[in-house]
Amino acid sequence: MTLVNVMLLNSSSISYVTFAKPLKPVAPNLLHRRIIFPRCNATTTNVNVSERKSSNYQPNLWSYDFLQSLKHSYADTRYEDRAQQLQEEVRKMVKDENSDMWLKLELINDVKRLGLSYHYDKEIGETLLRFHSSARFSATIVHRSLHETALCFRLMREYGYDVSADTFERFKEQNGESKASLMGDVKGVLSLYEASFLGYEGEQILDDARAFSSFHLRSALNEGRSNNMVLEEVNHALELPLHHRTQRLEARWYIEHYAKKRDSNRVLLEAAKLDFNILQSTLQNDFQEVSRWWKGMGLASKLSFSRDRLMECFFWAVGMIFEPQLSDLRKGLTKVSCLITTIDDVYDVYGTLEELELFTAAVESWDVKAIQVLPDYMKICFLALYNTVNEFAYDALKEQGQDILPYLTKAV
Repeated sequence: MTLVNVMLLNSSSISYVTFAKPLKPVAPNLLHRRIIFPRCNATTTNVNVSERKSSNYQPNLWSYDFLQSLKHSYADTRYEDRAQQLQEEVRKMVKDENSDMWLKLELINDVKRLGLSYHYDKEIGETLLRFHSSARFSATIVHRSLHETALCFRLMREYGYDVSADTFERFKEQNGESKASLMGDVKGVLSLYEASFLGYEGEQILDDARAFSSFHLRSALNEGRSNNMVLEEVNHALELPLHHRTQRLEARWYIEHYAKKRDSNRVLLEAAKLDFNILQSTLQNDFQEVSRWWKGMGLASKLSFSRDRLMECFFWAVGMIFEPQLSDLRKGLTKVSCLITTIDDVYDVYGTLEELELFTAAVESWDVKAIQVLPDYMKICFLALYNTVNEFAYDALKEQGQDILPYLTKAV
């Protein structure tokens, strides 16, 4: 099974979703405060377009027609059914209490890096808790290799267990320097490097471990002191440590890397590929929806001075929340990011001081009548913000029975 490249599928037809009608203005008694607007009309300010600043932003590379043509090749029940079967097989592996705990840690690490751990957070948490609370944990970890010790430390800290960094003291000489024998253990030093980024402030031993490991990993990479698979991981880690990477991009890279391993688990690999492609179809569908919203807003076409960065805003949202069940949150964050980017350009690039004071007062009042004193380009910007925020509030009231509008307007 081949992986589907990010956002590079062929065309597909999707029924057009019309943008919801704007809600009525907020009733006066919901406003936190009244704002007295200046007795002036910013539409009459004598500022020519040619006299305004411009940042000459690069145009958007992703056309609307291309985005709407994307196919959702894996949005099919036959793929979902197979994925469910594979997920249950992997679940049995994670939950197997008879397997060796140190091999189980390797499995959990692979599951996480392949992008599957969001299916098994409960099972992984229970497995690590059982190991951490067992009497053999402290007794066995002091006899394990550098790789096993560092891997255990990193996974435990990632899941919130307060494992002491002193466990690495046994890999140091009496003078405080790392043992010279570690320099030949490239895999172990790589695991130590990744673990060092899970340190607390003031844990000097992990700061020293990072300096030691990064230096010797670069030396090993330059001298080719390991097999190609390990050196590929070393190069990847030195480029950006695992703890700093975006999960979906890491999954994409690790699936290809893991497939080249001779001892890779084929069930795990198939599950990872299928899950990646199914989730990719979900993300593409989400992106098509927000692209229709963005085009319907008209900000990119009406406000030529501002950045049209829908793709970047969506990518940022995916970096935070990629799980398929959080689609609404992901789309909401994308909309907020797009509006923030546009309003930022209004303040930093285009607006005059007088216009910005009027716009600020309009937003603080949250009164749709405030647009009467705004210039045309600010009217569309204010209404885009006003309608989107009110839409969020309407959806929350309809689906959750919660009135969140006062909190949203306060946040704005």
